[in-house]
Amino acid sequence: RTPRSNPATYTGIMDEIRKLFAQTREAELRGYKIGRFSFNVKGGRCEKCQGDGQIKIEMHFLPDVLVSCDACNGTRYNAQTLEVLYKGKSIADVLAMSVGEALEFFKAIPAIASKLKTLTAVGLLSGGEAQRIKLSKELSRKDTGKTLYILDEPTTGLHFADVDRLTGVLHHLVELGNSVVVIEHNLDMVKNADYIIDMGPEGGSKGGLVIATGSPEELAKHYTETGSYTGEYLAKELG
Repeated sequence: RTPRSNPATYTGIMDEIRKLFAQTREAELRGYKIGRFSFNVKGGRCEKCQGDGQIKIEMHFLPDVLVSCDACNGTRYNAQTLEVLYKGKSIADVLAMSVGEALEFFKAIPAIASKLKTLTAVGLLSGGEAQRIKLSKELSRKDTGKTLYILDEPTTGLHFADVDRLTGVLHHLVELGNSVVVIEHNLDMVKNADYIIDMGPEGGSKGGLVIATGSPEELAKHYTETGSYTGEYLAKELG
């Protein structure tokens, strides 16, 4: 969530990618180690932008502006580091790939492909992206079946199809024996819950009370008695 962080660094994929580049013939001939391919430390990064890929320009009376670094053209790395190629791609080329492109490119590398598959399953779109990256990181670990996951509106910014995909992932976590607590307004997610605690009656200072509890079907059945807005909309949704 900063210039120093991206899905590859957070999930640990970046470490595996750097290892691959350090193991290439060109890197070995030049004496480049794994640290050479990090944009967070001196050596392989562009020193003008210090690996950010952007330069901040201070504006008088206006917000600061970020522009692409003219020394590295936004790649974060210096020219010498970018000369080292893995399967015809520089490390900057690899980091510019979409998750789908990277999965195809690294499909023969299990340590990378497995983590990319979880990112694909969870979906990486706007809004709740950070939560979904964290979730994909958890999914790549060995499951204990004893984990409590708490998510705050994870469907934010997602397309309907992606909401279905995310719901499937959460169901899978529950099937493994874990517990998932979701704070959510999206009815496509709400109607898939095993148990709902509906807070209200309104938002903000006019809310904070438990209006109704139970399964989606129970909230839909009794909304006229409880005054649950969620139950009312669930009744329409569930028919």
